[in-house]
Amino acid sequence: MTRVTRPRDALGVTRLREALSVTGLREALRSRPYLVDAGIALLTFAVIVAGPQSERPRPMGPLTADTVALAAVMCAALVFRRARPRIVLAVEVGGVVLHQILGGGVRSPLDLIPAIAVATLAAHSPRRVAWTAGTACAVVLAGTRVITSELASMPPEVVGQIAWICMATAAGDGLRSRRAHIAAIEERAVRAERTREEEAQRRVMEERLRIARELHDVLAHHIALINVQAQVAAHVMDARPREAREALGHIRRAGRAALDELRTTVGLLRQPGAAEDLPTEPAPGLDRLPDLINSFTAAGLEVDCRLEGTPRPLPSPVELTAFRVVQEALTNVSKHAGEASTRVRITYGRRDLTVDVTDDGNGGRVPGTRGAGATKGANGANGTGEPTGTGHGLLGMRERALSVGGTFSVGPAPGRGFRVHAVLPAPETSAI
Repeated sequence: MTRVTRPRDALGVTRLREALSVTGLREALRSRPYLVDAGIALLTFAVIVAGPQSERPRPMGPLTADTVALAAVMCAALVFRRARPRIVLAVEVGGVVLHQILGGGVRSPLDLIPAIAVATLAAHSPRRVAWTAGTACAVVLAGTRVITSELASMPPEVVGQIAWICMATAAGDGLRSRRAHIAAIEERAVRAERTREEEAQRRVMEERLRIARELHDVLAHHIALINVQAQVAAHVMDARPREAREALGHIRRAGRAALDELRTTVGLLRQPGAAEDLPTEPAPGLDRLPDLINSFTAAGLEVDCRLEGTPRPLPSPVELTAFRVVQEALTNVSKHAGEASTRVRITYGRRDLTVDVTDDGNGGRVPGTRGAGATKGANGANGTGEPTGTGHGLLGMRERALSVGGTFSVGPAPGRGFRVHAVLPAPETSAI
């Protein structure tokens, strides 16, 4: 006998279609609650009318026209069981009580309807309300049957009816608990997804700010040097051509260095699919400080740089921050301070690294302002130490210092000029 099997793909597609069809049917039923309740009401009425009659010693009462009419009314009320669960439960209990009074307390197929109503109420109400309503329903129905049956002892049907109502209440309460559990899981999932999206957006913004700082520091530094050397070359072109050629050489080297650093920074924006896509040059640190100072002294800026304390290896983010602070401060001095001398002090402390850049320049006047208080310092700040204009140099230095847990301040230096001061955490135990 040959066994016919379906390919795995066909089985997977079939299961997917079945899942989609079940999900679609479920959503369609949820969007039409009255249609579902009407179907339940018709099914209940059919069970009551066409259901088998018990032949036990205590048979059910005869299915008369009055019973059928009462069952039709009670089943019609089930259509509104989710919209008005309490009213529907009262109608169903009242109908059964009326039938017991008229029928002498005999068993009736109408006992099924209050169970449906109390289960619906329990599924859509708090637990206390559900069990209070279920207990009241059981007491009313059991008490009515005991009174109308004219028996000295409690018949088994009464115990069964109490158990039937209690089971319906427990089923509705369990359904409500399951729905609440699923809703809580879905809410946690939505909240976790929202948190992941917010975290992703925050990381993207931080990366954008970091790249913007790198681009600003690289371009501002080298373009400032190119600008100064171009002015020197234009000034001495005719009288001292040798100096003009030296200035052009500085311009060429500054341009090449700017392109190299720009290529490295832009490389961070790529998706690294191969090893050559990754930047291979390490981030600049304090070991490149002499080259930085030489580039400014070659442009005519007088810089006195000293290292104080015992130099030691530092974490890369701290070294990069210290280098960029010195670079941006000297760039601002060359742009705003005119002919000024600058003092750079790098101090290695036991728990921190202090970067202090001070110039003695007069600064320039901020365009569009008047008065003595309108002068702008060498580092693009006003007399209060706050950034002015549209530059991002001071903001970038402050963000860098804060990003590694340090402090940053800028303001007038004693006497004249401006001072940039940053303290970066660099404990000796972290220098590995």
